[in-house]
Amino acid sequence: MKKMTAGIHHISAIVGNPQENVDFYASILGLRLVKKTVNFDDPETYHLYFGNEHGTPGTIMTFFPWSGSYKGRIGDGQVGITTYIVPSGAFGFWEKRLTAFGIDWVKMDRFGEQYLRFEDPHGLKLELVERDGAHVNTWEFNGVSRNEAIKGFGGAVLFSSNPQQTATLLEDVMGFERVSEEEDFIRFKSTGEFGNIIDLKSSTGVRGLMGIGTVHHIAWRAADDKDQLVWKEHLEVHGYRVTPVQDRNYFNAIYFREHGEILFEIATDPPGFAIDEPHDRMGERLMLPPKYETNRPELEKSLVPIEVNELDI
Repeated sequence: MKKMTAGIHHISAIVGNPQENVDFYASILGLRLVKKTVNFDDPETYHLYFGNEHGTPGTIMTFFPWSGSYKGRIGDGQVGITTYIVPSGAFGFWEKRLTAFGIDWVKMDRFGEQYLRFEDPHGLKLELVERDGAHVNTWEFNGVSRNEAIKGFGGAVLFSSNPQQTATLLEDVMGFERVSEEEDFIRFKSTGEFGNIIDLKSSTGVRGLMGIGTVHHIAWRAADDKDQLVWKEHLEVHGYRVTPVQDRNYFNAIYFREHGEILFEIATDPPGFAIDEPHDRMGERLMLPPKYETNRPELEKSLVPIEVNELDI
């Protein structure tokens, strides 16, 4: 049987000031801050997770705030654009909201769909697309109701340094279906409710440089630990060098760099974000893995305080 991923689990990016990051994704875009923790490999840096009310795989955008660091460059070897789904008929609301907060936007067309494209404060390229069918996000905050709320990922646009190799990986190894080609893009589709549409840019351009305003990696879904190990073997059989399993507390992760130089991760759906705090309190307290708990006083002093605020338009 052909191995297939359901689609995107999460996307992780590098940004600047952490409070600006929280203000944009929680207060302006209306996403829920579902987890406030640290980079497990660099505990003096936050790792912030935003998603729907449950932190469902396929809705989670995560961030490493590197205040004062260098600016990156979006280009080949990266996720170029992250796409979010909003309910049908919500574009008017989002056009007015983005304008009210001083955020420039443009409308774009791709594969017969209209996209509302804009950037976050640190240069990440985002877009909204109206689609029916996906689960409604019931998280309501700061003027964003469930009637307009971002549901989760629509997908992503990949910028590859070797588009043909990346296309082969998506279709022949990861189980995406190639559904259409249009001008400079190839569209692939998986079976998931969220994050199931991947548009691959079929031409190359400038090489991306990691830094503020760029995506660090994109993670794909594995059903559980057993499925993840099957993925690891499957990828290695196809010639990819895959890391050992990394415990990220809320999921387990394996990583590999595909032949178009994009860093891919395979992440498990369980155990999820309510493993270490109640569902109704997720994101309120700094949560640390056991190995860093003894360093909590020092870490809480070194990390810039952040809070989720209601912002006036």
